[in-house]
Amino acid sequence: MEPLLVFLAEWWWIGPAAAGAGTVGWIGVRRSRHRALPAGATTTGDRAARAWASRPLGKAAARRLELDAALLDLQTARHAVTRGRADVKVADAEVVRAQAERAASRVSSDVVSAARGRLTDAQRDLRAALAEVRARRAGVRAAKAMLPAIRAGSAPLPVARLLSEHDAILARWMAYETDPGLAIDYPQMSDSRSPLLADFLRAHERAQWLRPTSVQTRLEPADYLAYRDAVRRTAHAFDRAERAARQGADQPGVEGPDAWSRVASDLAETAQRALARSMESMGRAAARSWEERGARRAQKRTPDAAGPRPQNGPVWPPPARDRPRPPAS
Repeated sequence: MEPLLVFLAEWWWIGPAAAGAGTVGWIGVRRSRHRALPAGATTTGDRAARAWASRPLGKAAARRLELDAALLDLQTARHAVTRGRADVKVADAEVVRAQAERAASRVSSDVVSAARGRLTDAQRDLRAALAEVRARRAGVRAAKAMLPAIRAGSAPLPVARLLSEHDAILARWMAYETDPGLAIDYPQMSDSRSPLLADFLRAHERAQWLRPTSVQTRLEPADYLAYRDAVRRTAHAFDRAERAARQGADQPGVEGPDAWSRVASDLAETAQRALARSMESMGRAAARSWEERGARRAQKRTPDAAGPRPQNGPVWPPPARDRPRPPAS
């Protein structure tokens, strides 16, 4: 028993040291494996996160997605109000400091005016943020009112409704790209050089990039808000471009349905006038040719066509060019 106690007293540190060395070795091997992963490879935690993100959206979450997004939107608007109030306080303090320095003749009146301008801008931004909060509260109430109908199945899911709105915008745009009549009447809607159409194309590209692949795609409230705002910006940009194109088609001097009709009528009238002038010229040429031909035939049939015959009396009938009146009977 005594030799065993002596052995334990001498070598008690071997167990903890071995355990610690094993732990450090395991951590080192895991880190080395992590560093040795090729580019694009993922660890077990990353794969689990991706697997969770790729799972379809549950029914309850899909129904509440619009409401959760509206609540998140309201929270963001409230944060903006908090920042706006802080900015107003800072701008007010700057105005007081500028006025004090102006009273001490340290700064000019322009510094005070600039500080007051910043205060005015901060107050305007705060009013806009407060109005945004009121609008977001209305959005939350609307989402809550739609929730029972969505649960009952009488209203579409939020993602499905948003996809339908996006598809409707694309259908309106493709009508101008595929219908020859619309392309002729409103060429601005097919010309990417138009500034308004270029704005729509940029907004459409953003919305298309944020568009989920299907209704069951897992979306967070922030992702839903981003896609919803992108679809709204796309709709507004398309409305502006379409309104400008249709108003421009009705203005004089702009190519539209009336302008195309006027151009076609002018071309037809010009062609008719040219044809009439050609026919008139051909008629005159034919008449001259016929008269010359008749004159030559008449000269051949006239006996004195070669010259006057040597006679004692006058020639009768005289040539047509100097024929006198017939004598009275």
